[in-house]
Amino acid sequence: MGVFDKLERGLERAVKQPFARVFKAEVQPVEIASAMRGAMDDRAAVLGPGRTMVPNVFTIELAESDYERLASYEHALTDELVAAAEDHADAQRYVAPGPFEVRLVNGEELETGIFRVRPAAKDGRQGGQQRGDAREFAQAQQERDARRAAREREEAEAARAAAAERRAREPRPDEDDDAAYRRPTPERQRSRRSGPSLTIDGRHVPLTAAVTTLGRGEECTVVVDDPGASRRHAEIRISHDGPHLQVILRDLNSTNGTFLNGEQVGSEELRTGDRITLGRTHITVQLEG
Repeated sequence: MGVFDKLERGLERAVKQPFARVFKAEVQPVEIASAMRGAMDDRAAVLGPGRTMVPNVFTIELAESDYERLASYEHALTDELVAAAEDHADAQRYVAPGPFEVRLVNGEELETGIFRVRPAAKDGRQGGQQRGDAREFAQAQQERDARRAAREREEAEAARAAAAERRAREPRPDEDDDAAYRRPTPERQRSRRSGPSLTIDGRHVPLTAAVTTLGRGEECTVVVDDPGASRRHAEIRISHDGPHLQVILRDLNSTNGTFLNGEQVGSEELRTGDRITLGRTHITVQLEG
């Protein structure tokens, strides 16, 4: 029985426990493998007919406690993660500039249960063709990133233009009419400070529950109409540590991965202004009312 088989059963048992330690749950290898697959799909660059190249080196940043636990069988774990990456590449007919590698590192600022996957392309074999493949892959990624940045700028400009048009259509109070303007009541002022929220395609979604699920399925709290999103793609959990509000984004083993500010994440604490990406859908986080 492999490492994944044993730990996946343990993960399933933890998920079924309604009072599991949500924010202190340890990172499981199956979560890392899922994040790696998502990173490969997101970073895939088409070089030509039948040639789609993906990163082949994955650096996994772990909290100190998770790193110490997983490093005890690092060789067996990285071998299985490499095998998982190779299987996914074969299934998707991806090519890589060299052999797959997985490296575990200690991310000192991370908390238990939170990890990051940093993919990269590296020439791992001798020969001019391999070096040429890596250069071609890097160029294709740069072109793809430039197109994505241009598309995001266009979307932001369109959103600003739409907002300006809505403001222009709003009725303005008559300065001569005393009844036209009323100072907001304390109740109205409090309602504007409604706490954490999301902005999706110009739509404001308050985060009022302790757990908010996001995905394509109708059973999710926030339904994301995007073919690149899984039925249950990710979740946002809110807790209070004294006066401190803690808002955690967690990927739910989605097919294409969950990205935060352009970086694929398994679990990460959110801050105001963060940008979540599910498929091609971008979601902005607002924690302060």
